[in-house]
Amino acid sequence: MSEQTGSGGLNEYIKHHLTHNTTEVFGGQFHFDSWIVALALGLVFVLWFGLAARKATAGVPSKGQAFVEMIVEFIDGQVKDTFHGDRRTVTPLALTIFMWVVFMNTMDLLPLDLFGWLVHTTAGAEAAHHTYFRAVPTADLNTTFALSASVFFILIGHAVSAKGALGFGKELLTAPFHAHGFMKIVLVPVNLVMNVIEWLVKPVSLAMRLFGNMYGGELVFMLIAGLMGSIYTIVPGIIANAAWAIFHILIILLQAFIFMILTVVYIAGARESH
Repeated sequence: MSEQTGSGGLNEYIKHHLTHNTTEVFGGQFHFDSWIVALALGLVFVLWFGLAARKATAGVPSKGQAFVEMIVEFIDGQVKDTFHGDRRTVTPLALTIFMWVVFMNTMDLLPLDLFGWLVHTTAGAEAAHHTYFRAVPTADLNTTFALSASVFFILIGHAVSAKGALGFGKELLTAPFHAHGFMKIVLVPVNLVMNVIEWLVKPVSLAMRLFGNMYGGELVFMLIAGLMGSIYTIVPGIIANAAWAIFHILIILLQAFIFMILTVVYIAGARESH
């Protein structure tokens, strides 16, 4: 932890840790730290489960294989209880979302000043002061909106696949308020607005819920480190960090589960008619 003196030092400490490592792409700010960490963790998941699948045996499973099978069976069971259609593409999607979000959320348990310490050790204090790196991709609204936007397009794909493009378009214009004759035409704008709002609320709520919980958890770690970073408060700081980390594990797993299960619920809804 870094020693803080007064509110000015605390504010500077938190501001430093809330700043992303950015680079300019097409005239906009690209959060390089969120992208590289999310990509690396996604590759870790693919490599881990891919190797586990290749090494899987029909006999007595190893501890590693049993653990992977337990996760897969848990996710498949949740999908089976929620989605009553063909699960061959839905279960892999749910598994990918759950594990990837868990991995990204878990980065919040790393020591807050770990990356700063690494830069300080290898390049010096001045380089560490001007180097920014946020290790929790899901505490970045860009990451959570990218995930939810992907889910949004998947939902549209499922709706079109189940109802056809014409059927999906007709549903947007004729539901939820059904009518006949002239009133059917009058209600078309109302139905369209209602359906557009309903569809847009899904990715926005997914993104904001995950971001809000992870950003809040990250901020608590920063406050603990900033307020208890002195040599005189190192023991209370360790205790407070450990207590919050233990509680935060529940948030990490719960938020990943909520994001995953809501995705499956939305897919089930997209394939059903009003």
